[in-house]
Amino acid sequence: MDRRNFMQKGGAVTLTGLAFLSSINKTFAGTFDKHLNRLENMSWEAGAADEDFWSWIRESYTVSPNLINLNNGGVSPQPKIVQDAHIRYYQYSNEAPSYYMWRILDAGRDGLRTKLAELAGVSTEELAINRNATEGLNTVIFGLNLKAGDEVVLSTFDYPNMTNAWKQREKREGIKLNWVTLPQPIEDDAAIIELYRKAITPKTKIVHITHLIHWTGNIVPVKAIADMAHSKGCEVIVDAAHSFAHLDYKIEDTGADYFATSLHKWLGAPFGSGLMYIKKDKIKNIWALLSAVEPDGSDMKKFESLGTRSFASEMAIGAAVDFHNVIGAKRKEERLRYLKNYWIEKTKNLPRAQLFTSLKPQYSCALTCIGFEGWKAHELDAYLYEKAKVHVVSIIHEKVNGVRITPNVYTSTKDLDVLVKALTAFSKQSPPSNKQ
Repeated sequence: MDRRNFMQKGGAVTLTGLAFLSSINKTFAGTFDKHLNRLENMSWEAGAADEDFWSWIRESYTVSPNLINLNNGGVSPQPKIVQDAHIRYYQYSNEAPSYYMWRILDAGRDGLRTKLAELAGVSTEELAINRNATEGLNTVIFGLNLKAGDEVVLSTFDYPNMTNAWKQREKREGIKLNWVTLPQPIEDDAAIIELYRKAITPKTKIVHITHLIHWTGNIVPVKAIADMAHSKGCEVIVDAAHSFAHLDYKIEDTGADYFATSLHKWLGAPFGSGLMYIKKDKIKNIWALLSAVEPDGSDMKKFESLGTRSFASEMAIGAAVDFHNVIGAKRKEERLRYLKNYWIEKTKNLPRAQLFTSLKPQYSCALTCIGFEGWKAHELDAYLYEKAKVHVVSIIHEKVNGVRITPNVYTSTKDLDVLVKALTAFSKQSPPSNKQ
């Protein structure tokens, strides 16, 4: 009954999403009820393994049949429904750009903001719509009132665009950066929290945390770190580029004062779309990065003064939210973790295999990093493409040397069988250092 009640409570969101998606593709919307009626009687685990449902989801994408894309962490393909919405808005804009973009579509941003706020579990007054996580987080990083001698805690496994922004403030203004090096894989909350705790001093103003590490896929205990940092009088920035719409959570669950993500990753929104969140009482503390009438005001819209933008791309975000809601955040997370477990259980014990990602469910989901002792990451990357047309990405960072493998909801177990076969064949080769 608890599960059925949950499904029914989520029905309003699902039906709203279907109503919108139906206006774009009636066939897609019309078949969902059949799948939902069957899935609602299944456990989450059974639903994650239901290939009939996920094959239907796969048909909603236009991915290449000639390449197995397992680098969905960088940027994800959009469902066809999102592409169609984007095209419709684009053609609409071109009928009379200055009228339809600036007078009609621009007014739709408030409705989109409401939809995103519901997804994120925050107030519409705390969200700004922008182009990606880098833009949102750099806006916060450069907008904070910090002075020489103020300290910031961050990790060597944070994303380069953020660490470089902090290094610029360090070089230009004399703030001090205190670095934390996180073990890979991550499997001990207390140990991770203690690393951050030790890095905090009486001069620390900001703790910067990456929720899901893009290099390896390890999930950081962000809320526990944030609670500890708050107890010491620090503010918390959360980089959620890889966790939002990947894991089932709300922004408040992270403990973030400042938060940003890219929507073209796990939400499957148009390329170059993102959002940023600032807790309402802190908006006035962040200067607008670009020109604004009140750059130090308390209105989040000051962060949306981007000049002419792609209104078509922005408006199509709504279709991505609806598609995500139709699947369901919990069901999506379970499927992604199921796919990760499917291939990793068949390869983790291969000769010389090295895993840099935890296999415990609370510490990882879809994104995994694997390497083989004696081989460079780019050698494995090249082999997978040349022998199996599997596309991944090389990761070499500190002690991590492997490839990042990231399925998505459209990925089939047959695709992963191809990956397993290729990894198995690779593991039987002698590393270059052992060859005569």
